[in-house]
Amino acid sequence: MAPPPAVDKWPVVRDNFTENAAVNSKPHPMDQALALARQAIGVSDPNPRVGCVLVSADGTRVLGAGFTQPAGQAHAEVMALRDAAALGHDVRGATAYVTLEPCSHHGRTGPCCDALAAAGIARVVAALADPNPLVAGQGLARLRAAGITVETGPGADESTALNIGFFSRMARGQPWVRMKIAASLDGQTALENGRSQWITSAAARADGHAWRARAGAVLTGIGTVLEDDPRLDVRLAPVARQPLLVVVDSRLQTPPAAALFLPGRPVLVYAAQSPPQAQAALEARGATVVLLPGPGGKVDLPALLADLGQRGINELHVEAGNKLNGSLVREGLVDEFLLYFAPKLLGAGRGMVQIGPLAQLADGVALEFGQVQRVGPDLRVLARVAGHDWLSAKIP
Repeated sequence: MAPPPAVDKWPVVRDNFTENAAVNSKPHPMDQALALARQAIGVSDPNPRVGCVLVSADGTRVLGAGFTQPAGQAHAEVMALRDAAALGHDVRGATAYVTLEPCSHHGRTGPCCDALAAAGIARVVAALADPNPLVAGQGLARLRAAGITVETGPGADESTALNIGFFSRMARGQPWVRMKIAASLDGQTALENGRSQWITSAAARADGHAWRARAGAVLTGIGTVLEDDPRLDVRLAPVARQPLLVVVDSRLQTPPAAALFLPGRPVLVYAAQSPPQAQAALEARGATVVLLPGPGGKVDLPALLADLGQRGINELHVEAGNKLNGSLVREGLVDEFLLYFAPKLLGAGRGMVQIGPLAQLADGVALEFGQVQRVGPDLRVLARVAGHDWLSAKIP
């Protein structure tokens, strides 16, 4: 029997998800630019994922294309101009389709709006404005001042979905928090004795690694480290760099011999207290220890998210136990859930999120289903916390 069709409420964000297929055999240039932008996943952070396609004045030929490179290197527009030059194409009078407003400030690279104007581009179609306060419409204004026709709108929803973490950091000063949970159909993440490998299928695990690769950082808790000794790296999906690993460890109990210490992979440990000997041992393994004491001798979780925002983390992927999951949910710090349900029942065990007991149903955390899809034999559900749709109101 064929699997049921996917149900999508929000724009899709990865090539291995169901995507908006081109209705014509020739894709729209903005769709091509968005496909390029997806190639910047795991590459461009902390900068946004941006793609650019240069099209001839008559609309018949692609002259150059590119996507944003690692921080400090060329942005999508410059990569597209370089590609056109390498191919021997004259871009004067061309149209640039770009998935985000060209930047207007001098950072580690020069302004992309100036590069487009200097190259003789006649028209720019941008998906939407950049929420970065250093840009925020100034790039579009400078293009218009240079006599370039500017349009916005096509691909806006898709670009927002692709850059939801960057937009979150610009608007709130903290990353977009996505909590991944693998469970049985009756909501158990492990047996009562703690055994959990493997509830879901190999296909679901590979899909989960693709989401890890998308994130700037993966967060777990000391309970998971002590009980499972996980690596929490990306092994089952292509990746240009391993995400930062973040450990919430109030009493600094992370063993220096833990499997999470991988060569070249940065580890950030947040603690509420830092015994000097324990801190020195972790720092000797290359970890960075940050002291953020909060109420009850625990790590201050809102301060943790603000600190990660300062460190340029756009998307935070949480894979933790039900206690830390519960703390994050109770404090209203989770934006969406990435849930994998296996077609099995486990009965008594460990639940997904430790909250409650609640006095009334209205006290529960309200969610909105966005995407529901089969992954191998399992069911993947992307559910956003109700009210966390502030992006549409805050992004121009």
